[in-house]
Amino acid sequence: MPEATIRAALRRYTERDDRKAALSLLTSFAVYFATLWLAVQCLGVWPLVGTLVIVNALAGVRLYVLQHDCGHGSLFAGRRWNDLAGHALSTFTLTPYAAMRYNHNLHHAHIGDLAAREAGEIHTMTLREWQAAGPLRRLGYRIYRHPLFLLPVGGLFVYVLRYRWPRNAMKAGAGGVLAHDAALAGWVGAIYLLAGWAGLAVYGATVSVAAVTGVFLVYLQHNFEDTWWDRKPEHDAARAALQGSSALDLGWWFDLATGNIAYHDIHHFNARIPGYNLRRAHRALRADYDLPVIGWPEALRSFTLKLWDEDRERLVPFPKPDRGTAAAAA
Repeated sequence: MPEATIRAALRRYTERDDRKAALSLLTSFAVYFATLWLAVQCLGVWPLVGTLVIVNALAGVRLYVLQHDCGHGSLFAGRRWNDLAGHALSTFTLTPYAAMRYNHNLHHAHIGDLAAREAGEIHTMTLREWQAAGPLRRLGYRIYRHPLFLLPVGGLFVYVLRYRWPRNAMKAGAGGVLAHDAALAGWVGAIYLLAGWAGLAVYGATVSVAAVTGVFLVYLQHNFEDTWWDRKPEHDAARAALQGSSALDLGWWFDLATGNIAYHDIHHFNARIPGYNLRRAHRALRADYDLPVIGWPEALRSFTLKLWDEDRERLVPFPKPDRGTAAAAA
């Protein structure tokens, strides 16, 4: 499908609507604060608390997606409102706005480039690198890519610790990062003053669920079997966006909770499309063009894929041990 054809088809969905942006922002904040307060009030009724924690965590994920849209200048029509909203959201997403915008723009600039993988959120080794790696490096990578480490440990490390001083903090503005951390400390202190240790426990639970959900989404955006990576000069930005980024169709409720960010292929192809238009844009394109979509079975299976095979141009599992070699060594 010609790049120009897709770009023309998507142009109508780049229009930003301040009313939709404000509604998305206000309703997401309302659900976030209401469920956090209710979860504290309902302590002891654990099924209800668990449900409220999950809803609050998803509201936090949605706030992060709105902040992400602000970084692209696609939530509101004007840059000033995008930046104001982005900074306001950052306290509740645990993500410094200016640093997020800087690093995420680097990610967009180098999508699918094997020579610039440091700009990505999840590190992926190639099969050749794995074959050349020593035992310790292989062990470290196995641990890193295991879902039980990558999702909970990786999520909490990034959002709770790493983002207190993120990559390129000096380039993005150290003052903004320090101001963000001070605001976050104030927010945590306010929770303690209003709800004590019980409030902090509930908040910690929601942060944990949100962190796992965030890494789940980030992983699946570029780690699936038919993704695409290459090296320059063969690397093609349009192909990297459309084939190297996934489109997860996991249901209407999932799209609502995640601000439609799972339609990541057309987002990478045209980051000016607001999140509130992404689902509609993707479904319209699917009616006329062959855009692959990932459902729950393939999404879950993607966590078994670990290495990029440059020869086969696909993501593959770890190689199985050579039984013949192992037997001969024994």
